[in-house]
Amino acid sequence: MIVAISGAVIDVAFSEGRLPAINDSLEIESGDRPPVLVEVQAHLDERTVRSIALQSTTGLRRGATVRRRGGPLEVPVGDVVLGRLLDVAGEIGDGRGPLPKDAPSRPIHRAPPPFRGKGAASELFRTGIKVIDLLAPLAQGGKAAMFGGAGVGKTVLVMELIHAMVAGYQGISVFAGVGERSREGHEMLRDMTGAGVLGRTVLIYGQMNEPPGARWRVPMTALAIAEYFRDEQHKNVLLLMDNVFRFVQAGSEVSGLLGRLPSRVGYQPTLATEVAELQERIASVGDTSVTAIEAVYVPADDFTDPAVVTIASHVDSMVVLSRAMAADGIYPAVDPIASSSVLLDPLVVGEEHVAVANAVRSAIEHYRELQDVISLLGMEELGRADRQIVERARRLMRFLTQPFAVTEAFTGMKGRSVPLEGTIAGCKAILAGEADDWDEAALYMVGSFEEARAKEEAARERQAAT
Repeated sequence: MIVAISGAVIDVAFSEGRLPAINDSLEIESGDRPPVLVEVQAHLDERTVRSIALQSTTGLRRGATVRRRGGPLEVPVGDVVLGRLLDVAGEIGDGRGPLPKDAPSRPIHRAPPPFRGKGAASELFRTGIKVIDLLAPLAQGGKAAMFGGAGVGKTVLVMELIHAMVAGYQGISVFAGVGERSREGHEMLRDMTGAGVLGRTVLIYGQMNEPPGARWRVPMTALAIAEYFRDEQHKNVLLLMDNVFRFVQAGSEVSGLLGRLPSRVGYQPTLATEVAELQERIASVGDTSVTAIEAVYVPADDFTDPAVVTIASHVDSMVVLSRAMAADGIYPAVDPIASSSVLLDPLVVGEEHVAVANAVRSAIEHYRELQDVISLLGMEELGRADRQIVERARRLMRFLTQPFAVTEAFTGMKGRSVPLEGTIAGCKAILAGEADDWDEAALYMVGSFEEARAKEEAARERQAAT
């Protein structure tokens, strides 16, 4: 029975038998309402456990009956959850009726696959987004993270990646909304229904207004579903998480509620362990994979924040979003210097790709070094070689922008998807000087280099006509 309640923390006493294990789930009866799920987090003595609520504790009282569930929380998995919206406990949230009672289920807590059983992530995951495919290629069966502060375009980029995968990706998609607004969940459901891909997608949400325990365990629920498709049905899975920082934040809230002393910058002392428990389960096993794309909020644009550093240590591709680039109208605002990928290796992507990527980075880096001089003295004070590099770097930065399909309603511009070969060819042409006498605007918000050429020729014809 319950002996103490303090917000989302509930102490439960057992009169007989062994205490339930850490991470086991319990069920609390709450009168005429559905039972409340809690998860064991600590053993206080030989008869009492401290648990954290996964659902609202409104209406609970001391003395209420508590039942063991015999292990960790189990959630429904398999084909029955495709096209559905679930919460952390696997309850339906889309108003389309309950799941079948005989639906298979799996525990949300599970050990990661053994290291010897993991496959190598070396196959490219083509996105059609120029700057990502060129400078921070994603790996099939790998982990990619989009790092950025508030309002620089993380969610838009993740949504565009979902849209880009729809056409060419035939596996299962699992979306985990961690600490999302309910509006975002409804928009996602509507967009996926409209695109006709909801039948291959599972949506799992732990919303902002839910207890920290629910937001903390939503990624585990998503992983349990993804692992079932990978291991039992041998299907490739695309796992999208927005936002992993809120998972860390929820863990910090739980840690404080449990009375643990905070660590660096107020984070939980178990930060590294919690992130590792999540990230190490995202892996390829045999010839099937779970590919993760994660949005990560960077508090106050501080990339030295312990949560950001810990998450970054687990990912294969880092896509860093820059507030300065967003302010200059460069979208997607991906920083070409700070973004990186372990796949940018001649043995994986080929020597030409690596050579072009390095040349693009070198030109943009040289431009940034000279920006203060240009601001103070103007372009005229630069030497001929420096001026040429700066002009080409500015054209490269504009060429790496592109309109997104998910923003068509706001910009009125049709979204573009560009094959990697087209991106490499366009960047090589700019570096070779083919666009030196073009207006920079011709390269801004276009798809291929040929489209930019047509835009430049049309602009010249208009100018000649006037």
